[in-house]
Amino acid sequence: MAALKSAVVAALAAAVLAAHAHAQQIVGLGTTVGGATAQTNNAIAKIITEHSGLQMRPQPMGGTDKYMIAVDRGEIEFGSSNMMQYYMGVTGTDPTNNLKHQNLRLVATMMVFETGLITRNDTGIKTTADLKGKRAPHGFPAATLFQIMMTGFLANGGAGWNDVTQVPVSDLAKHFEALKLGRTDMAIAALGSAPVLELNSEAPSGVRYVDFATTGPGAQKMLEIMPKTFYVDVDPASNLPGIVGKTHMMAFDYVLWANKDVADETVYRVAKAMYESEAELKGTSPLWRSYAAKNIAKDQGLPYHPGAEKLFKEVGLR
Repeated sequence: MAALKSAVVAALAAAVLAAHAHAQQIVGLGTTVGGATAQTNNAIAKIITEHSGLQMRPQPMGGTDKYMIAVDRGEIEFGSSNMMQYYMGVTGTDPTNNLKHQNLRLVATMMVFETGLITRNDTGIKTTADLKGKRAPHGFPAATLFQIMMTGFLANGGAGWNDVTQVPVSDLAKHFEALKLGRTDMAIAALGSAPVLELNSEAPSGVRYVDFATTGPGAQKMLEIMPKTFYVDVDPASNLPGIVGKTHMMAFDYVLWANKDVADETVYRVAKAMYESEAELKGTSPLWRSYAAKNIAKDQGLPYHPGAEKLFKEVGLR
């Protein structure tokens, strides 16, 4: 009897230890160094750590293209990006990097990111047609998506790289710094992101978003350069510095994704925490204001991870 009792106690102890180890599973989330992506991923990591039994730790890298490679190789479990970059990454259609990341699967469609060009109010730039002859950030070797975006934004105004003064920058942080120091006349920024708040408070004249054309050959050319994007109208609001009147901007869905070999249960727990934390996520910053849990299973024309599909079926989204 004593031996049986000891065996039962040992089994219970082992079960407790196993459960504790499972609860403390650590997963990585690829992210950028600064910018709206880092801001978004910090919020995701906080929610997952607090509500899933997992510990999600951001893994900063020089650009989304860098951690997309790491997730595809299985070196990091999760990553997030705009839908344009994800689409180009998995289809091998990124003009700066034709690698086809076949090991990635969607986990959740999150908010709509409204993105555009900010400029200081004293540059005289109000629409993309005013970009010709101005100083534009160029290169982005450590964050190639932004070179593609700048090319698209110039095309929206009927301009190309020969129509502007090219100011070499290496990455997102450096290109914000260049605008801050007056070396360039524009920068790419998501609406409601921290860099815009900072720039608006520090620039003597304040900043404004450049108005995009939504019809005509330039508008169409931009959508061709930047797949999975669309145009939106944004009205002024107290928490949206830089919107000085109704402004046409570019938008794309923001998505969370994982390596296909991450355990179904792990991805299920992440998707469940995201689904159940709508109000909390919206409270982290204006970036999340369009997030709706009912939209996390949005059809993007690309497959979701089986663990996410399990959650979608459970809550009636499939």
